[in-house]
Amino acid sequence: MTEHYLNPPVPENFTNTGTTGDFSLNYERDLTPDDRLSMSVRHELARYQIPNEQVQQAAGQTQNAGNFETIGIISYQHIFSPDLVGDFRGMVRNDANDLWSNDLSTPIIAFQNNSFNEGYFKGSVSIHHSNQEWKAGVESDATFLNESFSDIITDPTQFDPGTPTTFSFNGNHPDLEQSAFLQDMIHFRKWSINAGVRWDHYQLLVNKSAVSPRLSVARYFPSADIIFHVSYDRIFQTPSSENILLSSSPAVQSLNRDVLRLPVEPSQGNYYEAGFTKSFFGQFSLDVNAFWRRVNNYADDDQLLDTAISFPIAFAKASIYGSEAKINLPNWRHFSGYVSYSYIVGSAYFPVTGGLFLGDDATNAETTLSGRFWDSQDQCNTVRTRFRYQFTRRLWAGAGSDYGSGLPFDFDGTEQEAIAQYGQQVVDHVNFNRGRIRPNLLFDASLGVNLYNGEKLKIRLQADGENLTNELDLIDFAGLFSGNAIGPSRSYALRLTTEF
Repeated sequence: MTEHYLNPPVPENFTNTGTTGDFSLNYERDLTPDDRLSMSVRHELARYQIPNEQVQQAAGQTQNAGNFETIGIISYQHIFSPDLVGDFRGMVRNDANDLWSNDLSTPIIAFQNNSFNEGYFKGSVSIHHSNQEWKAGVESDATFLNESFSDIITDPTQFDPGTPTTFSFNGNHPDLEQSAFLQDMIHFRKWSINAGVRWDHYQLLVNKSAVSPRLSVARYFPSADIIFHVSYDRIFQTPSSENILLSSSPAVQSLNRDVLRLPVEPSQGNYYEAGFTKSFFGQFSLDVNAFWRRVNNYADDDQLLDTAISFPIAFAKASIYGSEAKINLPNWRHFSGYVSYSYIVGSAYFPVTGGLFLGDDATNAETTLSGRFWDSQDQCNTVRTRFRYQFTRRLWAGAGSDYGSGLPFDFDGTEQEAIAQYGQQVVDHVNFNRGRIRPNLLFDASLGVNLYNGEKLKIRLQADGENLTNELDLIDFAGLFSGNAIGPSRSYALRLTTEF
């Protein structure tokens, strides 16, 4: 149980309680020295409230949501020979998502009851021969989607004139996906080569297939104790299935004569990466990577006002590039830790497809056929540190920090409208001239002690403090499609762990 289940849009943390629970049962058995069977079943649930903005809280809005999942997995492994292993696994899953709104919700009373039943199978064989490791397999995934949505508009001024005050939708459709892959890992002297190819097929609102090659090469130079690596990967990513039937249904034409209904196609892109790992004096190491990703039909999601309801969308393309560096200190005179830095620049390009665009939004989407904007994850500079000191065999302390230079935002209103909606404290953390959230620096610390460290029983106690300076952690502000999100304020945790 928690009073900070989601990242709320305002620091007052209105209506943000949540409860989670899960139960699992696992069974494993070696049928023979060459045959191993495992089975598991798990049930998880989450019941939580949707956080309010200031206007919604003043109106008395309450929105409750829930997620319930039951999943069963069975896997079987057979060793045909020391160099040939077969692995087969199947899964069945039922997932349900609900949303309920009270009569005081504004500007819309929304109800949702979505669910799906899924069946999944994967079979693969692994072959070891000389300095090569081959692996081949097939996958099949059948998901049967069910969507139910209804709404009542309580503030017509937030919608285009003529929008019906009530709407309901029910739909179902199968999502069928299949794939096959072949890969080979080669170890030759100081070289490591991993090459493969994958075929994917996706059939829901569109029928698409793709062949995706991938290749990575690494070379170790012992004299300098350094590894260089380069890689290429072509990706095929299917869109989110959340409310995809509703957003593409002819029924939405009853909401407005101007409606954009273009199906979301799978994302396809090329990923490139190069870097090296260098050890120094046998005490610490440096990892450096540079990457560039070019994606067509760049996947994202569009949120319906400030509800938990979203619709999959895709932009024409996106270009993301950057670099990462990390210094690791595994253990030096009771010290351990790391410092990491990342630089990323991400741009997405219009036009946009999918979503639920009505009236002026549909017109804008149809006429905005070109142009670029910063991707929602375009945070140029990010620094993270974590350090730990072992005082004695039983007692240790740790500390860390997180710095972010700020994500972009796109707010159509004025600064005064932003204050009325989110409050002065939030607006003070954004720079309207740059269109970015102001930089943020957070600190945390931990203290741990091994109370008992026996052969059959271990007991550990750990105390954690996060966001120790109680800085307002504004993650997103009026995001182009995702809205506001504020991280937890100063918080403390005490954890007792036993192993027996």
